[in-house]
Amino acid sequence: MSTQRIINLVGGRGHTGSELLQLISGHPDMDLGIASSRSVAGQNISTICEGWPDDGRTFTQLDPAGVSAHPADAWVLALPNGLAAEWVEAILAAFPGAVILDLSADYRFDSQWTYGLAERFRDRLRDARLISNPGCYATGAQLGLLPLAEDLRSDPVIFGVSGYSGAGKTPSPRNDPKVLKDNMIPYSLSGHMHEKEVSHQLQSTVRFMPHVAAFFRGISLTIAFELDYPTSADELEALFRQAYEGEKRIRISRDIPQVSAVQNTADVHIGGFDIDARNPAQGSLVVVLDNLLKGAASQALQNLNLALGLDENAGINL
Repeated sequence: MSTQRIINLVGGRGHTGSELLQLISGHPDMDLGIASSRSVAGQNISTICEGWPDDGRTFTQLDPAGVSAHPADAWVLALPNGLAAEWVEAILAAFPGAVILDLSADYRFDSQWTYGLAERFRDRLRDARLISNPGCYATGAQLGLLPLAEDLRSDPVIFGVSGYSGAGKTPSPRNDPKVLKDNMIPYSLSGHMHEKEVSHQLQSTVRFMPHVAAFFRGISLTIAFELDYPTSADELEALFRQAYEGEKRIRISRDIPQVSAVQNTADVHIGGFDIDARNPAQGSLVVVLDNLLKGAASQALQNLNLALGLDENAGINL
């Protein structure tokens, strides 16, 4: 009997699903059970997912009633918000010991689910069976604020810019390269889901203003904050280096990090530490990450690795 962990994927056609399939295809201890997608059912996975071997495996069409025919060690739900519940119910009924990882926002505020930010909740994830993967912006914002969270005097302000892959594959102005050419589109300037998510996780209000630009993948977050005490750029950098010492996926630098440096990687770069000369309690920093990898698929694989007893970074060679 194979010792590989079997992973079933529901919603494999989207950008994140495709990225996760590529990671699974190169994972030494995982194999794909099924990849379900109604829109491309019957088509070869290799024709939809760049990087999947041409092995003749196809997308299936599965609904929750058919879950019991497909045993697996873990199920990944890569569905739009609001659609996970019936799948979760069906999987738990058929396979109560399986890991379920949800990529949507449906369970990020549910205390019965483990929030999948490994840099904060690694120990919890090792025993988790229900995992809610963080949002892409929310991942970067939290990693940029966690070392400061207990010392914030006022609500931090986060200016975010994402590549248009973050808008998904369904056609819209926010993922149309023609509309975005020489352009940048602000949206959801108050009450964005990730604003609520970060505020919930930090137990402190943040202000978040997202934008989409003409590049395909990556996120840049500029975070402005005010602390309870005066500090310096050197002290900020030292604080972050200490906070993330030993974290393989986080890189700290004095320079302002660039989106191009993290595209197609599973790393987060934090830098550009700066302090306002007029008020040394006020400062800013920059966080960049790939929204499809550390913001979604590679973070999901980190969480699956931990939950399934594997090395956290197995299969993440990016």
